Amino acid sequence: MPTFSLITFNCYGVPTPGTSSRLKLLAQTLNTLDMSAVCLQEVQSNHNRRVLERECGSYPSRAFEPFIHAPKGGLLTLSRCPIVYTEFILYDERGLWYTPALADWILHKGILITHLAWDHMPVVLINTHLTANYMGDWSRTNAFAKHEYNQLHQLAACVQMQSAEALVLVCGDFNIPRGSWMYDAFLEESGLTDPLAGNLQPTLRPRAILPDRYIMPIDYALLRAPLTHGVKVESRFQFEDVIPHKNKQVELSDHYAVELLVNVSDRRIDAPDSL
Repeated sequence: MPTFSLITFNCYGVPTPGTSSRLKLLAQTLNTLDMSAVCLQEVQSNHNRRVLERECGSYPSRAFEPFIHAPKGGLLTLSRCPIVYTEFILYDERGLWYTPALADWILHKGILITHLAWDHMPVVLINTHLTANYMGDWSRTNAFAKHEYNQLHQLAACVQMQSAEALVLVCGDFNIPRGSWMYDAFLEESGLTDPLAGNLQPTLRPRAILPDRYIMPIDYALLRAPLTHGVKVESRFQFEDVIPHKNKQVELSDHYAVELLVNVSDRRIDAPDSL
């Protein structure tokens, strides 16, 4: 069974004195992995985007939407498969500019859609990073939660527009917890499957200064497989451990990565004739 593999990772690419060095280490780590594609979020400067592109030499295909100071949405997709075409869709609603969500406005958060030429079937890779919930409150009445819900509605519409013949993979930092009302509504509306459904292990790395209400499973690798092929799916967390680097221990990000492996049957399943 051929396998399409990917990793999605909020790489915490906020420009600081040590960010480029850490992202270079991340790129070297990614180069050692046998991944078909990588979806990165929070690449917040064009300099750090170039560092990642240069150091991730084993991923010759790259997708991003150019912008003034950083790729739009902070999104960068790397692939070992050829890219057929790519598009970026800006979220219609990106929060209130007079709140901390101003950072999301500046980054122009949205949806990066990349169509890949894979040997076994078309692949649509959707990379996204939703507006943050700065209150850690995902109740139906919370203003940040309402903005996130509207973005999820737009994201679900993008998923539904993709060909039924394609393997559709939706990855990124959703900033909503697994098992929340928004999570359930999004899966139903989009038709996506979560291989880690029920797993409540946080994907945000615990911090002493960060209240527990923020430490949630908020990073996802979801899929919709074509009905014409059987698939077997595996998913797990990556980059949980620190890595030795220059006589110190380095965390690759304040998030953990999510790895997704989709094993696709070589045999096409033909639809039965109508009676």
